[in-house]
Amino acid sequence: MNRKIFVWLLVIVSLTSAPLSQAQQPTKIPRIGFLVAGVPSAVAARFEAFRQALRELGYIDGKNIVIESRYAEGKLDRLPALATELVRLKVDIILSAGTAVTRPASEATKVIPIVMAQDSDPIGNGFVASLSRPGGNITGLSTYYPEISGKQLELLKEIVPKLSRVAVLGTSTVPGDLQPLKETDVAARALGLKLQYLDALAFKDIESIFREASKGHANAVLVLGGAVLNSHRPKVVELAARSRLPAIYNVPDFVEAGGLMTYGVSFIDLYRRAATYVDKILKGAKPADLPVEQPIKFELVINLKAAKQIGLTIPTNVLVRADKVIK
Repeated sequence: MNRKIFVWLLVIVSLTSAPLSQAQQPTKIPRIGFLVAGVPSAVAARFEAFRQALRELGYIDGKNIVIESRYAEGKLDRLPALATELVRLKVDIILSAGTAVTRPASEATKVIPIVMAQDSDPIGNGFVASLSRPGGNITGLSTYYPEISGKQLELLKEIVPKLSRVAVLGTSTVPGDLQPLKETDVAARALGLKLQYLDALAFKDIESIFREASKGHANAVLVLGGAVLNSHRPKVVELAARSRLPAIYNVPDFVEAGGLMTYGVSFIDLYRRAATYVDKILKGAKPADLPVEQPIKFELVINLKAAKQIGLTIPTNVLVRADKVIK
């Protein structure tokens, strides 16, 4: 009888302790790898928009989700190693901040989902089979909107009536610059403008391209962006002012840093929308089945301080169309 009691006691203990041990096992916290070609300050506002959108979806960084951020700080050759590092960390999703980042991330993994927070031409860059059916481990948001280049040049022509020649600043090694450059060339021909393409491959090139713009008799500057220029916004803005060249930029961060004007896609909106992709994937959706979405919000930002600095008067009909005016 005593032996039967002992056996029953063992059974009861095992039944009651099993759920307790299971309950004590830690819940796996999802990890998001955030890979950036530039410096933290270049994407700070966008990153915060992404985190805020995650919070609204119930994900709090450091509590029930962890974001592992890696920055190449303008040194694009560092990106493959950083992408590999995130793969070794076994992150659940990689959030890619641009074409220059998506490529090394896609080469580092064909399994971990990659969400593009921004990409100028996902199909042309070979990241997805189609916008409606990406087909692989990559999905997200496209910044492609062909009318932007024409609008940017039209705005420059409105504020510089005698505009005839525009220096276009970009980085030829960034695939994402190719499509915008083509669209800019088409728009320039329609407006009767000549373009002077100037290549910024490294920080040391920035001063020389502004010298080339002045030598080439440019009346204005259009900045396509890229990791090099985006990572050194204060320098770009300073040189544009020193050269007394009206400049229109690809992102509002330049204007916040003292630049003249920006017109383009709202990157804050794109990064907020990227959070919905993360949410869907963490809940079981496959990137291959999540359509790539295109931009729906655009913004015009003008800095009157910068205009005054170079002796430029912004026409009233342009000012009234601005989403934000810095005075």
